Amino acid sequence: MGLTEWAAPLAESILAEPLPRRWKHCLGVAQRARTLAPILGPDAELLEAAAVLHDIGYAPDLAKTGFHPLDGARYLRDVAQADERVVRLVAHHSCAWMEAEARGLREVLEEEFPHDSAGLDDALCYCDMNTTPDGTPTNPVDRVNEIAGRYGEDSLIGTFIRRAEPEILAATARVLDRMASAREAVRQPT
Repeated sequence: MGLTEWAAPLAESILAEPLPRRWKHCLGVAQRARTLAPILGPDAELLEAAAVLHDIGYAPDLAKTGFHPLDGARYLRDVAQADERVVRLVAHHSCAWMEAEARGLREVLEEEFPHDSAGLDDALCYCDMNTTPDGTPTNPVDRVNEIAGRYGEDSLIGTFIRRAEPEILAATARVLDRMASAREAVRQPT
């Protein structure tokens, strides 16, 4: 069984009933991840698995610290015995280190879950920040505005997402540049 065939039913069992909108978002993020296969090569399935699982830490049964990347990663590591790279991607998705810092959890996050790959972190951030809460495509500016509006500009999440916005936009640009280069390479004669 491949990572995606393992990850999708697990995420569905955790999110679909208690958080159906969050589940739709995760499905949309996974769908977006599939579009990046041309630049990911053998890591395409890894990204798709992390994409469908990235928000499981919001599930009421998993939420222990209130910081969903950490709660989700701990569940994946300790209970689901997931692939270590999937766990680290979930732990660090979408500039999680900045929110961890705001919560006083950055040291804990980085000690338990060392960063894996900047390129994969960028790819997961791109997928997450280009997908609405309902799972449809969007752009990172609208997504950041939606998050800040939903939580409130002065809330911990509102402050974090505004602080993370430049890095989210930079990650998106890096992914789009890689996709453009991949398309150009296909067009070039060998």
